[in-house]
Amino acid sequence: MSEEFAEYDASHIQLLEGWEAVRKRPGMYIGSSGERGLLNMVFEVADRAVNELLAGRASSVEVTLTPDGGVRVADDGPETPIDEAGGTGGPELEALLTQIQAATGPSGRHDVALSPFGVGPFVVNALSRRMTAEVRREGVRWVQEYARGVAVTELSEAGTATGSGTTIAFWPDTDIFETGEFSFDALAARFRELAFLNRALDISLIDRRRPDESRSARFRFPGGARDFVAFLDTGTAAPVLTETIAFELEDPRMAGTVEVALRWCDSHEERLRSFANSRPTAGGTHELGFRDGVVAAVNAYARERLLTDTEPGLDADRIGEGLTAVVSVKLDHPEFEGSTRGVLGNPQVRTCVGQAVQEHFGTWLEEHPEQASALVGRMQGTRRH
Repeated sequence: MSEEFAEYDASHIQLLEGWEAVRKRPGMYIGSSGERGLLNMVFEVADRAVNELLAGRASSVEVTLTPDGGVRVADDGPETPIDEAGGTGGPELEALLTQIQAATGPSGRHDVALSPFGVGPFVVNALSRRMTAEVRREGVRWVQEYARGVAVTELSEAGTATGSGTTIAFWPDTDIFETGEFSFDALAARFRELAFLNRALDISLIDRRRPDESRSARFRFPGGARDFVAFLDTGTAAPVLTETIAFELEDPRMAGTVEVALRWCDSHEERLRSFANSRPTAGGTHELGFRDGVVAAVNAYARERLLTDTEPGLDADRIGEGLTAVVSVKLDHPEFEGSTRGVLGNPQVRTCVGQAVQEHFGTWLEEHPEQASALVGRMQGTRRH
């Protein structure tokens, strides 16, 4: 044992807490000190507002990129409590923005996590050179300012207000981040995705950083996964072979819901997007169940009408050519594999999704014989070549 190692003891351990820990290791809390981390800062602040809207307590959420490099997130929901007697059951304003909140683990089906980390606005405050909070309640506008995780002003009245709501703005600390440029397109992609997966969501993204190039987008899709499939096929020149087949149902066996939309185009590419509790996934039991159901429905139809007794069934790869699909499950108790939570592990989900897809897609095949025969015949012909 070396002398240097032998002299190592508790005095060499550096204990960091609160905002110091966040600023020392930002990647542990938001993923990186680069563009990815900046985007997650926006998602952590917008998370509360989006869930207020989805719970029916707000009607709109607006995210604005400001000319001075900041981001402002505003909602018209019930105001964030400004003191411990706020009566909403949540932390009061200063505690929300200056104290790290206890992690709750994977959320239930009615909660949406915009960021994969779920660390809350305190972490954003700790990594910002400045943060402001405005609360509108009972005709009064309350404001408070923070810097690098600490309140620098008292909560004070700042005039009259109409309606209720909360607005939080922050400016990332340039001493920490490699870049201060937020990607409008990357933010839009995540908000659009969430709006496809949650029909009630109505969120606007506004870019005012360059007055001569200002732009905005509003994300609201009442058609849900059906609209998502149409979006995924935007720009493709391949003719659409089938109408969009879509369904949504609840299954108590998996304590959740499944929403599926699918159609085929005349191409060789497969576009399958899967989600669990509005979180993008790289696979899992919901995807496996979807493929099980599609393969079972196609082969049942083909076996009855097109295949001889000696011909093998169609495999998943052949059936997937030209397929565009969205599979979204929302579970009370999601189980994810690995620390990144990118793969859904709930075993009962595979059976439930597989049976639902087989039943609904199988019914569609029976009720649309011309499209069904052309589709399955194409799959069979492709295999023969």
